[in-house]
Amino acid sequence: MDRYESMLGEYIKDNVDKTLKEPAHYLKHPFVDPGSVYDGNLWDWDSFWAVYALLNMTESPSADHRYVKYAKGNIHNFFDHQLDDGYIPMMIAKDRYQEPYLIGKHKEGHVLNMHKPFLCQQIALISGYCNDYSWMESYYDHLEKYFACYDRNYFHDRSQLYVWADDVMIGVDNDPAIFGRPRFSTAGIYLNAFMVGECKAMSVIARKLGKLEESGRYKRKAEALCEAIQNECWDRRDRFYYSVDVDIKTRPYDWFHKGLGVFWNTLPIKIRSWSGFIPMYSCIASPEQAAFLVRDHIMDSNTFRSPFGVRTLARDEKMYDVRATNNPSNWLGPIWIVSNYVVFRGLMNYGYAAEAEELCGKTVELLGKDLERTGTLHEYYVPESGEPVMNGGFLNWNLLVVNMLDELNGKPPMSELFLS
Repeated sequence: MDRYESMLGEYIKDNVDKTLKEPAHYLKHPFVDPGSVYDGNLWDWDSFWAVYALLNMTESPSADHRYVKYAKGNIHNFFDHQLDDGYIPMMIAKDRYQEPYLIGKHKEGHVLNMHKPFLCQQIALISGYCNDYSWMESYYDHLEKYFACYDRNYFHDRSQLYVWADDVMIGVDNDPAIFGRPRFSTAGIYLNAFMVGECKAMSVIARKLGKLEESGRYKRKAEALCEAIQNECWDRRDRFYYSVDVDIKTRPYDWFHKGLGVFWNTLPIKIRSWSGFIPMYSCIASPEQAAFLVRDHIMDSNTFRSPFGVRTLARDEKMYDVRATNNPSNWLGPIWIVSNYVVFRGLMNYGYAAEAEELCGKTVELLGKDLERTGTLHEYYVPESGEPVMNGGFLNWNLLVVNMLDELNGKPPMSELFLS
């Protein structure tokens, strides 16, 4: 593994600057893109994880480090495209459209998905790294509008969870709990577990700006969402966190269904995806729940555990498929480094250091072998063989392998800046 660590370190050092882009067309500020076929595109959670990795790679925190310019540029670009009602798109392309596609659709009155819950987390990450939140003063009202837009358009009152508007740009592109299902019907565990982190990050931002009342409000918002996730998404029988169907109501017909109606808020969508482990990353799970997740799922070779990391869909699900596909990208089993890292961090959060070390070793071996064979890194991989699936030259969250190694050696995780 030491040889692969050295190879990866040199490769990342030599290539990381390729993700740093100067202003172009509708992106007026410097930004970070994923590389490969995504050259020139600014994405929400992709840019967050890239910055999470980039800032970790610096020798010591410095507001003057060149990475900070590109990290802050991501945020400036997103706010440049915020609409009056608070809506922010998930992606901005430098030259593909006159304006971001989702902005145009929103202006036409279509409610589609918006910026996934990584805006405040990226802001708190950058600000905590620099020990300076003052650059956010002028944007604070914009953040309030961003949350108001989420609450107005995507919050489901009965379950107290957030729902996807549709299956467009949901991050885990073809997650069967969302992909192909009716609009506004799924409260995704991915969306809600990461939204807990977003609320916590907003609480930190407000506190650092001296807005103590608002800070408390977002802290309570995170706590309430944790409670809703526990009530609706944790399955006591399977001991797993599921996305849930919220399109649940009594549907009367003539004189039928006049008695005891539907009193449950949601139905579990019992498809086991890696997203079910995000509550360990976001520190939502109890220690007992984490133990079940690790023993019964993460370490089960029949479902999630593979020679090269965590399968993104349990192997015994009927949808399991590792073929190459783009738009949507394939999350029906292939290994993605971001999911490996999120599970790794969750394991570390709950004291499963040996399991985390194993996962880190698998990730190093996976990327090291790819680099050795092909001279580059790819977007995702076949779990059983480690073969790359597609998109050579992809960097972005592949950089998180460095975070895993550093954290095993005792370096505090970057998530401490907004999740602690």
